[in-house]
Amino acid sequence: MMTMNNIWLLPFLMILRLSVIAVAAPSNSTSYHSHSSQHHSSHISECDALLQFSNSFTISRDASADYCDYVANTSYPKTASWKNNTDCCSWDGVMCHKSTNHVIALDLSCSWLRGAFHSNSTLFSLPTIQKLNLAGNDFNGSEISPRFGIFTGMTNLSLSYSEFSGPIPLGDLAHLTHLDLRYNNLSDTVYFEMFARFENLQFLNLGGNDLTVLLQSNGNCSFPRLKVLGLSRCNLTKFPYFLSSSDELIELDLSGNIISGWIPEWFGRVRGNALTHLDLSSNNFTGEIPSSICQLSSLTYLYLSNNNLRGTIPRCLGNLSNLSGLHLGDNLLQGPLPRSLANCTSLQYLIVSYNDIYDTFPHWLLNATFHSLYTLGLQSNKFHGVISEIPLSPHLSYLRLSNNQFSGPFPINFYQNSSVDLVDLSNNNFEGPLPVPPPTIRYYLIPNNNFSGSIPSQICHNPLLEVLDLSINSLTGSIPHCLINLNASLSVLDLGTNELFGQMPDIFVPMTSLRVIRMSQNRLGGKLPPSLAHCDKLEILDLSENKFYGSFPNWLETLQNLKILVLRSNQFHSLVESSNRTNHPFPALHIFDLSNNDFYGPLPFKYIAHLKAMKEDRSHRLQYMGQGNEYYHDSVVLFIKGSELMFSRVLTFLKTIDLSSNSFDGEISMEVGDLKGLQGLNFSHNNLIGNIPYSMGNLINLEWLHLSSNKLKGEIPRGLADLQFLSWLDLSDNQLVGPIPPSMQFDTFPSVIFGDNPGLCGHPLPKACREENNARKRNPSTGHEEESSNSIEWRAVLMGYGCGLSFGISACYIMLETMRPRWLVRMVEREIARRTSKPKKNFAPRNHGRRSITGR
Repeated sequence: MMTMNNIWLLPFLMILRLSVIAVAAPSNSTSYHSHSSQHHSSHISECDALLQFSNSFTISRDASADYCDYVANTSYPKTASWKNNTDCCSWDGVMCHKSTNHVIALDLSCSWLRGAFHSNSTLFSLPTIQKLNLAGNDFNGSEISPRFGIFTGMTNLSLSYSEFSGPIPLGDLAHLTHLDLRYNNLSDTVYFEMFARFENLQFLNLGGNDLTVLLQSNGNCSFPRLKVLGLSRCNLTKFPYFLSSSDELIELDLSGNIISGWIPEWFGRVRGNALTHLDLSSNNFTGEIPSSICQLSSLTYLYLSNNNLRGTIPRCLGNLSNLSGLHLGDNLLQGPLPRSLANCTSLQYLIVSYNDIYDTFPHWLLNATFHSLYTLGLQSNKFHGVISEIPLSPHLSYLRLSNNQFSGPFPINFYQNSSVDLVDLSNNNFEGPLPVPPPTIRYYLIPNNNFSGSIPSQICHNPLLEVLDLSINSLTGSIPHCLINLNASLSVLDLGTNELFGQMPDIFVPMTSLRVIRMSQNRLGGKLPPSLAHCDKLEILDLSENKFYGSFPNWLETLQNLKILVLRSNQFHSLVESSNRTNHPFPALHIFDLSNNDFYGPLPFKYIAHLKAMKEDRSHRLQYMGQGNEYYHDSVVLFIKGSELMFSRVLTFLKTIDLSSNSFDGEISMEVGDLKGLQGLNFSHNNLIGNIPYSMGNLINLEWLHLSSNKLKGEIPRGLADLQFLSWLDLSDNQLVGPIPPSMQFDTFPSVIFGDNPGLCGHPLPKACREENNARKRNPSTGHEEESSNSIEWRAVLMGYGCGLSFGISACYIMLETMRPRWLVRMVEREIARRTSKPKKNFAPRNHGRRSITGR
């Protein structure tokens, strides 16, 4: 307590306290302004880091094409609008924290970014990012940097469709709820249990990479919060049994793996019953479709295609009232199509193609209750009978009825009020007049039926038509002029194997999109229309087996994309010589067939010398011509090894020249040896003279060679005997002399292919060469022993090797293209797809090609 004696101190104490407050106040003010300045500086540095990150890439539209055009449906260069000296929180794709202004989310998906993603990227100076989406860009095979672990608070990470490669170093992101790495080039062996550390994980997609995902046999991991799991094409060998405890699972994609055995019965009894999407397609599942799947009452999409499932389609699938998509194609299913599916009124697509289903046309699918059905795929089954006069659903876009046993006339009013986009009726027994498709049609495929009468002019009222295939029917009359210039989008016009007559209209115009013109095996005549030269996109021109006459159409040599030119079996009569309109005639030609005409004069070696595509060695990639077209497959009929074969699909490495059965004369030029990609060469039945050029020994991919019925002389070049793939040879009926060169290939050939050459000698002819006779006379026992002990053994080895190698390659190829054994075709085509492209999820039915027709 202050006394009277000390009261005089009170003013001094008050002054001291005020002084302390006065001193303290400026200090607090300075601290506040310092912190604010530091925070502002930090924000500026984050904006600079983002700008530097953006500038480390180039902007390219096609960097985002694959994913964004087909899946996301939108793309634009978001970073193009980023400006220096502006607040990055307002930039497109950037989200900041409301109070701290730190960058917490970055969405640059489909932003056209292209370039290497370096481990020292300035993006890693933004550790506060919680959500990062870089999907749909092109980072040039960069590896995912371990520095992604700096984002310790990250919950969402999407790097899908962005050309990343290498392993997955993301073990430190403990708070992840969403991880999307699908469709990159990631290559790693991943133990799936590593993802169990992400306790909050709800979305995980690793599909479409080159990963090998291993599951521990004991299954001691669980993902209780997992809602979406995508493990497509992850080399899984067994079913992930830990899913039995994933009660919240909504979508599951295990497609494209090698899982075998039965689909687990317990799968349909998972607690929670939340599953809406189930994709088990393209595996090795066997057995029947388990009825327990019918208990997944929330299921909207069910894909079980491309397995080995047997039995009948369960009737209980009709209990799945929410079902929108059902794909059971490419299995071994039998029996009828269950009518209980009529209860699935929300069906958008139903595909049961490539099974053994025996039933009549399901008219009950076309009633008014199926207002959403847009895809119906019934092709390659045993559907039969007549289709009645029930109009299509107005929403149906894809109708696939090919490769069945339907018969009778096709209903005239079937397309009434329809907006159908694709109709495939090929390989049935339909008859009567040609049905006219609606104006919305883009693909109209009706080959190999019995349709008759003329081609109605109303078919020209289809402004969107891209593919028109009327081949292998009994159509008569002339070609309607309106078909030639139907529209700017028509790319395939196939009228082959009918009874059409008259001339081809000479009204082809520039800027046409025609890629394929097939009018083979008709009764067309006259001269070829020169306006064909306007079809600068033309790749296939097949006019074989008609009555065309006149000179060789050398104006076609300017078509830089022409790959197949077949004029076989017509009445052409002229020299085959260049028009000199271009210095590089027919640069893309793979198949050149002028056989069975009346061409004369020297062989067209000016053309042969410029066949650039045939000079290229065989590609190691298995690709088909016209591979970009899903519904029409390029085909061609060729005479190979004495037989007529139809290739229902044409591999790009098939390269042949057939000038046989004409009146060509003169010598075979050495330039033919430059065509190293050539597989087949036929100059037989002409008037050729001179020697077989030794340069033919350079044709390292040659599989068949026909030079018979000419006037060739001299010896057989030793180089021919060394061609490893040569499995068919015919040199008969010439004037060849000397010994037949011994080789692994020649020893497997019958003597008839060397016949009618009086001057030839040696194996396999009965006539021995003089040197052999003299050797035997000098040392008969030794010669006999050599022949028995060496020649026979060595010959046996060579016969086995040569015959096995060349015959095996040829037989496998021909079998694949003509007989198309189901298991082999599926295996090869799946491997082609895996190695040459990134699959896109496409719910439209896929095409498996036209049926091979041989011996027509």
